[in-house]
Amino acid sequence: MATGNINVSVENIFPLIKKFLYSDHEIFLRELISNATDATLKMNHLVRIGEAKIDVGQPKIEVKIDKDNQTLHIIDEGVGMTKEEVEKYINEVAFSGAEEFLEKYKDSDAKDTGIIGHFGLGFYSAFMVANKVEIKTKSWKDQPAAHWTCEGTTQFTLEEGDKTERGTEIILHINDDEKEFLEEYRINELLVKYNKFMPVPIKFGTKEKELPKAEDAKEDEEPKKVTVDNIINNPDPAWTKQPTELEEKDYNSFYRELYPTQFEEPLFHIHLNVDYPFNLTGILYFPKLTNDLSIQKDKIQLYQNQVFVTDNVEGIVPEFLTMLKGVIDSPDIPLNVSRSYLQADSAVKKISSYITRKVADKLKSLFNDNREDFEKKWNDIKVVIEYGMLSEDKFFEKAQKFALYPTTNNTYHTFEELKNEITELQTDKDGKLVVLYASNKDQQHSYIKRAEAKGYKVLLLDSPIVSHLIQKLEQENEQKVSFVRVDSDHVENLIKKESEQVSKLSDEEKETVKTSFETVVPKEKYTVQLEALDSDTAPVMITQPEFMRRMKEMQQTGGGGMFGMGNMPEMYNLVVNTNNPLISKILKAKEDAKRETLIKQSLDLALLSQNLLKGEELTNFVERSFKLIK
Repeated sequence: MATGNINVSVENIFPLIKKFLYSDHEIFLRELISNATDATLKMNHLVRIGEAKIDVGQPKIEVKIDKDNQTLHIIDEGVGMTKEEVEKYINEVAFSGAEEFLEKYKDSDAKDTGIIGHFGLGFYSAFMVANKVEIKTKSWKDQPAAHWTCEGTTQFTLEEGDKTERGTEIILHINDDEKEFLEEYRINELLVKYNKFMPVPIKFGTKEKELPKAEDAKEDEEPKKVTVDNIINNPDPAWTKQPTELEEKDYNSFYRELYPTQFEEPLFHIHLNVDYPFNLTGILYFPKLTNDLSIQKDKIQLYQNQVFVTDNVEGIVPEFLTMLKGVIDSPDIPLNVSRSYLQADSAVKKISSYITRKVADKLKSLFNDNREDFEKKWNDIKVVIEYGMLSEDKFFEKAQKFALYPTTNNTYHTFEELKNEITELQTDKDGKLVVLYASNKDQQHSYIKRAEAKGYKVLLLDSPIVSHLIQKLEQENEQKVSFVRVDSDHVENLIKKESEQVSKLSDEEKETVKTSFETVVPKEKYTVQLEALDSDTAPVMITQPEFMRRMKEMQQTGGGGMFGMGNMPEMYNLVVNTNNPLISKILKAKEDAKRETLIKQSLDLALLSQNLLKGEELTNFVERSFKLIK
């Protein structure tokens, strides 16, 4: 029996492992099963290239709990190790056997075997939960088995073992304060979380399976049951296959496998598959989205050679696509030793750019192939696309081909189509194209109707980031386009033409009307404006200046806007139509009380049309209205 000291460059690596290496102790199981998977894939590869002339059968990894002895066992049927290899790969800590293996076979197809081993420290994560670790291993080569034991110090024992079958068994003697890892439900939970799609079958106990009834069986005959291995993973998930091998139902089935609590089908998927200048596979799904930009519960999952790493994909996936769901798998994503956090790297930027381009290309093809279906899905996907247009310039350029702008009449246009349709009627006297839009079809209904009556098209832009988006569109069109919300001014002023209406009131009468309104209307909230409009246009309208409202909205949704504007009180314009007969009636009212009642009633009706009349003001309006119609 040999004894010795593990070759480490620090006095004692174990406290370091427990304190710094992994923030979460549960990671140990992922690391040990990753090692077992590496060993199995190595064995398969050696057989495939003819170096090992043995029958490997259908190898699996087994995880077993022994509560009586307080041990957890991870058993593989991989290459195993000789005594010398244990000495090398286990005792020389920062030396990765997998990396050496790849180097040795770099001229063959070893790069395609899916070997994970980037980190020589992975095995030592076992000591986060165990006070003693044993390795019983037998190499595929014709050499004696080896038995290595260590009790969490730099000292170890290494002797010849009695293992007869090829492979490695890791035995963890679990610490008293880590006994949760001796519970079946906990181990099952971890296996499903981290190893659900590992490329080697993982057995965890057994389960009963019903056999199909014979054709001549009686109706009440109980089906026969057999005991089978409980394989907890799917070694061949959809993303490892070519798109030509999969149908729509396969993609939807995999979506449910990823997110068992999701009941709605995804709208569509994007299959990622690239091998140059980096390796990346995956499937992204567009779920039904709402205008709620809050964090999604089910996120995109990041894997490294089918080992779950994290669902924090910030940096790899552009921020606007983190609202999607699905899987990304890449051996080329640089991670730190715990595999949980990204390291800044140019490869990550390339991956992010590739994903952005791939998503844009898919959206464009969906739009081109079936525009009618794309329009139906627009409201469910627009938040992602609009966010992408704001945050990624390259995506903005590509999105010009498929981003849609719906009107209040439920027609959809690309921006180029829209410009061509409205140029003739909605160009103002200064040559600027004015794009009218509403954010709420019900609240702004009367304003929409007035604009449509003049033949104008009104867009319905109701996402929470619309103020930022229209700002971007105006900038990209070099200020030759202006977006104006339909309730930001009366219809005559929304698109200013050369001709102007003549007021029926003299200057003196107009001044009297203005003074009368300013006496009744709160000055801190309303600016009274007199306008000469059509006589059948409403006598009083509430508008909010486009610039002021937009800046406030932009600041409230983050970014943009002028400093402090988001906290400014709401200010409105009270537009008084001097050509409406009611204004003449107010002017001619002989009693101050009568004039005040008419002004208040007009103001409240205008507020009511904007859904701004509430509380005490609404109560007073209702009472006053009843008195007027008595």
